[in-house]
Amino acid sequence: MLDANLKNQLQAYLEKITQPIEIVASLDDGEKSRELAELLTEIAGLSDRITLIERRDDDERKPSFTINRPGENIGIRFAAIPLGHEFTSLVLALLQVGGHPIKLDPDVIEQIKNLDGDFSFETYVSLSCQNCPEVVQALNVMSLLNPRIRQVTIDGALFQDEVEKRQVMAVPTIFLNGEVFGQGRMGVEEFLAKLDSNASQRDAEKLNAREPYDVLIVGGGPAGAAAAIYAARKGIRTGVVAERFGGQVLDTLAIENFISVKETEGPKFAAALEEHVRAYDVDIMNAQRAEALVPGTRQIEVKLANGAVLKSRAVILATGARWREVNVPGEREYRNHGVAYCPHCDGPLFKGKRVAVIGGGNSGVEAAIDLAGLVEHVTLLEFAPELRADAVLQRKLNSLPNVKVITQAQTTEITGDGKKVNGLTYKDRQSGELQHVELEGVFVQIGLVPNTEWLKGTVALSKHGEIEVDAKGQTSVPGVFAAGDVTTVPYKQIIIATGEGSKAALSAFDYLIRSSVETEVPEAVAVPA
Repeated sequence: MLDANLKNQLQAYLEKITQPIEIVASLDDGEKSRELAELLTEIAGLSDRITLIERRDDDERKPSFTINRPGENIGIRFAAIPLGHEFTSLVLALLQVGGHPIKLDPDVIEQIKNLDGDFSFETYVSLSCQNCPEVVQALNVMSLLNPRIRQVTIDGALFQDEVEKRQVMAVPTIFLNGEVFGQGRMGVEEFLAKLDSNASQRDAEKLNAREPYDVLIVGGGPAGAAAAIYAARKGIRTGVVAERFGGQVLDTLAIENFISVKETEGPKFAAALEEHVRAYDVDIMNAQRAEALVPGTRQIEVKLANGAVLKSRAVILATGARWREVNVPGEREYRNHGVAYCPHCDGPLFKGKRVAVIGGGNSGVEAAIDLAGLVEHVTLLEFAPELRADAVLQRKLNSLPNVKVITQAQTTEITGDGKKVNGLTYKDRQSGELQHVELEGVFVQIGLVPNTEWLKGTVALSKHGEIEVDAKGQTSVPGVFAAGDVTTVPYKQIIIATGEGSKAALSAFDYLIRSSVETEVPEAVAVPA
């Protein structure tokens, strides 16, 4: 099941295990159980510290397996054949259960250990989801640190009956003690914020105690990361406050146009960004949302959602953008219940079903091509008279027998039965007639909207809500700069964002030098009589 190269790499990792491990597999006579048994047998054969035990007489999901230490009952279970994006989660679980150090701050580890309550998590994933591993890895670590936390990772494609019964139509979907707890990407900090009722207040107190920064960057995507590195290299006090470090890159699958990096994936690229930033003296404050910018002559304040206030001599805004909504009836009502924005993540949940893709640009056409290999039929709707995607993508799309393209189609409503999507209504822009398509999923791919709602009335914004900047990244407010997808700079690309972030940091440093000189008061000079 594992090729020779992957086996060699895995064997090298497993040499880091310092404690014995038991893998206990729950199997039946099905094909998937045989596949899982083959995978686990290969893994166990790579280390003499790993023992494989097979069980067929228990009531656990089949196929599934736990990773334990002998005599212990660590709450980590995979109801999946964890290949694809979850292979990393499997390897990390093996290493961490086997005694390899957990890379978390000591305060965070202590906070996890002190959580009061019994927490049984069930996380539904797809193996093609690039957002799922962070959730799985966070909950696995928490289960390892706190015996009252249990976590089972469930491949939705493998347990489709459960997916149908529990109306899981987006991944990752997380259940806690049988109830929906959350959906989408979450890390340890986000889980702690939701589970620990006093975490927000403690965070606010710690952040309020921070000394003022020379440069504070709001946003941890490519622009924010580049700005942080360039600022820190100048030797000035630098901070980064972000909702999630990596930003929208975390939701990106393949990256093939970042010069010098032939090919990578969004989460890997985001991890590399953070590792690079942490190599410098940068104060990273993750899982924090900015709510207000308060300009000042000597210091600028950034107010956070938890009540904390950060101060800085200069600020760089790099809050990026998010998926644009169609803004029609039914879209928000059925989000994660048939309305989705990530075909790579949620596509496997619609296997054998009929879906629509809204948007005829590169993202929309790529989504339709990917989905066509999974679903029964794809209807692609484009508002304009023709598709806007690259010609090579259009040729591929037109070669697929289970895809229908409808141009000049204005989506007017996404319909449902009260629980999930059952169709889409659009207006033919030529005839004016309304048409209805029966389907079970709608993937929205119509571009991005900047994250600037919290800045309205503070800095100048374009009619599209982007921050207006000059050639140096300066905004309308002295000392406040901006970079990346949130600005009016054309072409929203990762490599452009990193360049703009670097430029904004250099401009902020120049601003700090000039403002320091301007505020110096010259000594009085004696004039001869």
